[in-house]
Amino acid sequence: MSDSRKFNSLIQVKSGFARLTAGLCCLSMMAQPMKMAAQSDAPNAPLPQKTPALRLDIPHSWNPVSAYRASLVAEPDLANSSRIDALIQDGVLQLSLKDALALALENNLDLAIARYNMPIAQADILRTQAGGSFRGVNTGVVQNTPGGGAGGFGSGAAGAGAGGTSGGAGGAGAGASGLVQSTLGTGTNVSSYDPTISTNFNVEHAAAPLSNLQTYGVQVLKNNSTNGNIIYAQAFPTGTSFQAILDNNRTTTNSPNSFLNPTLNTYYRFAFQQELLAGFGLGPNLRFLRIARNNQKISDAAFKLQVLTTVTQIANIYWDLVAAYEDEQVKDRSLKFAQQTLDSGRKQLDLQAIPAMDVMKDEAEVANREQDLTIAKTTLQFQELLIKNALTKNLDDPILEAMPVRPTDHSSMGEAPTAALTADMIAQALRDRLELGETTIDLENRRISREAARNALLPEVAFSGFYAGSGLAGPKVPGSTVNSLVPTGLGGAIENALNNSAPDYYVGISVNIPLRNRIAKSDQYRSELEARQSELHMQQLKKQIRIEVRNAQYALEQSEARVESARKGRDLAQKTFDITAKEQELGAGSNLQTLTARRDLAAAESALVAAMTAYQKARIELDRSVGSTLEANGISIDSAKTGTAAGSGQ
Repeated sequence: MSDSRKFNSLIQVKSGFARLTAGLCCLSMMAQPMKMAAQSDAPNAPLPQKTPALRLDIPHSWNPVSAYRASLVAEPDLANSSRIDALIQDGVLQLSLKDALALALENNLDLAIARYNMPIAQADILRTQAGGSFRGVNTGVVQNTPGGGAGGFGSGAAGAGAGGTSGGAGGAGAGASGLVQSTLGTGTNVSSYDPTISTNFNVEHAAAPLSNLQTYGVQVLKNNSTNGNIIYAQAFPTGTSFQAILDNNRTTTNSPNSFLNPTLNTYYRFAFQQELLAGFGLGPNLRFLRIARNNQKISDAAFKLQVLTTVTQIANIYWDLVAAYEDEQVKDRSLKFAQQTLDSGRKQLDLQAIPAMDVMKDEAEVANREQDLTIAKTTLQFQELLIKNALTKNLDDPILEAMPVRPTDHSSMGEAPTAALTADMIAQALRDRLELGETTIDLENRRISREAARNALLPEVAFSGFYAGSGLAGPKVPGSTVNSLVPTGLGGAIENALNNSAPDYYVGISVNIPLRNRIAKSDQYRSELEARQSELHMQQLKKQIRIEVRNAQYALEQSEARVESARKGRDLAQKTFDITAKEQELGAGSNLQTLTARRDLAAAESALVAAMTAYQKARIELDRSVGSTLEANGISIDSAKTGTAAGSGQ
């Protein structure tokens, strides 16, 4: 071959490689706009969050090697926030309701656990962007903090507090709240949208004894082959798949009948396939991504519901603490008066002014008051333990575990809240209750699955084709009589493959029609049933919210009446005690009458404390039922996501 021809061949080879490389790059770049279009096409795409959730999101890097490195998550921080130290005065934890809610945002483990659900939902989006199926997210409420009305601790309505993790809509399980969601995400198979490059290089020596000398001219055929190939493959959300292959082979043989030794072969092929019925279009192929994005919205709403639930629980625990503290004070005052009366009675007995029987009765009253105080003290200590458990990440410090807690807020009705029309409160609840938002998004997920199931009913019809070329090269065997014009090097083989001198092309349609189609038909009809079932659940939830709002209103009115009644009873008991005490000072009454009046006063004061606590809890429940708990307590979701309350000093 002349120098000019060698030069031209080299130029053509380089040009062929350039065209192939450019084609592969273009295909890779085409995938990204399609993904972006798919994302924009997805309904109700969530806006980026302004505040990241504790940097738990998947780290991103421009380094291509990072795709093959594990992304680790830091160990949980189990240290209590510094706010606790700032609230300790003279060995006592001074706590207001506002401080308790701030500590809960920073330390409560229910919230800490729930924060991981949001990046888990983000991981599902990353997975489905590549064509993978969604794994689902937890959308229930974590309620493992004892107290606040459940788990056997504290007071309040059953189910208002701890006791496990409840299920919610849109998760990955088989169903929740009596609903079935086994067909969520059903439909045709979805291929990976991430491009893959496969390479293979191998060297082989093969020897085969032959019984025919005409073909190869030797009794034992020996071949030494070297193979190198590269394959690029990718699928697209339109139901299209593409594959590019470049295969190179070098073979040496001991056969005298081969006029090229070694023989160089190059083969390339561009192939594609397009689904035309089942699996066609963005709808069925992007269903996993759309459901994952909706699940992220559900996860965000579920976290807000978690914050609302935890705030409600912490407020209930706090007012239980206030009630226990005030009741302990009532019992302490009652005991002190009984002891004073006993001391006075003993002095009068020494003067023989009263019989010994009266002193014995005074001693019995003191014993009863001591018992009441012991019960009140242990109740207070347990409520202190409950609230410290709810507001800390750990109680490993024995000093903190044994430290008394003093609430700085006290039970009082204050000014009655402005009465709102029931219809307005129900309308607010139907607008703001997070459960309805979750169920609405879950209905959208079921609609997506229903459409994909309908598409999967269709026969499989695929249009496919490929274009390929082959090239041959190798030095001519000395003494061969064959007039060979092929080039001698690998570049020549590649040039011949790319110059269309030996093309190979194909187009065709394949059809797969499943007779009876019972599996797809069952899934499709089941998805229809599950969607209708979820619609009924939505209506049921709306009715339940209406009942909850009305019940919370009734409970608040009843608690107001109980407070007024308890206050009047306390005032009457106070007046009765004042009269009997005055009569005793004037010598017209007895110690027993005064002690009985003081005992009745203590009972009336305890009843007022209980009524006040019930009133505070009724207001908390009314806020929860209309969905205004966070606004009523000035809670920011952004602060809850980061786990840092305002003014934490951290």
